[in-house]
Amino acid sequence: MLVLAAVPDIQYHKLRRAVAARFTVAHARSWDVVLASIRSRPVEIAVVDPLLSGEARGQEIERLRVLFPSLPLILYTALTPQVAAVLLGLGQRGIRHVVFARFDDHPDRLRQVVEAEEIHAASHQMLGQLAESLAPLPRELRWVLEEALRTPGEVQTIQQVAARARVDRGTCARWFARAGLPSPRHFLAATRVLYAHRLLQDPGFTIEDVAERLGYAQAKTLQQHARTYLGLTAGEMRLSLTPDAAANRILGSFLTPPVSVAASAS
Repeated sequence: MLVLAAVPDIQYHKLRRAVAARFTVAHARSWDVVLASIRSRPVEIAVVDPLLSGEARGQEIERLRVLFPSLPLILYTALTPQVAAVLLGLGQRGIRHVVFARFDDHPDRLRQVVEAEEIHAASHQMLGQLAESLAPLPRELRWVLEEALRTPGEVQTIQQVAARARVDRGTCARWFARAGLPSPRHFLAATRVLYAHRLLQDPGFTIEDVAERLGYAQAKTLQQHARTYLGLTAGEMRLSLTPDAAANRILGSFLTPPVSVAASAS
């Protein structure tokens, strides 16, 4: 899972060391880089400092909340009178955690705060929706698919899934078939559409942003997949379906294994 650290160098290095065992941390030294990174990379959590520009400001953080309301934000900053005034203004924006540099930023504390926000990340919530579909698969394949769903731009083919699970392509396909699931190609494509729909609920993402972030070579491929798996264009699915409705449509049509007669009778 990718954590974006929009903080000064010292805080970035402390954060990276604290969470490196579970999270990848990318550094953003300006608010322009923050916006570009969120739109193009699979950023799941952002750790931000109101002092990033050199003065205590809350406008950029408030903008992030408006543009990307689903993105968990953690404040990591120095405790100064100027920052305290900014924090009061940000208190109504739904930010759950504030860590103060040189005061309570012990590595254990930083790790706990980031881990606490993991459950609010888009990929984590999507994996919760897909848990029933993934359950019949062997554990090693389920782990690979969960990682692939967190970084959808990196794993897009059955060959890549099989390689990460350390099996051949035929074995991977048979695992899907035995679980009553569609082919790995359809599974990966359908879950990418589900992820795209979740991202498009945030007004800060364009369809082109989401296509780039999810690894589509062209936005028109995302449009084609949206029509295939949801019966809507990307723009239509953004406006007409809630995340639960989109998940129910894809799960019901493509991903949920059929219940056997014996199982339904038991």
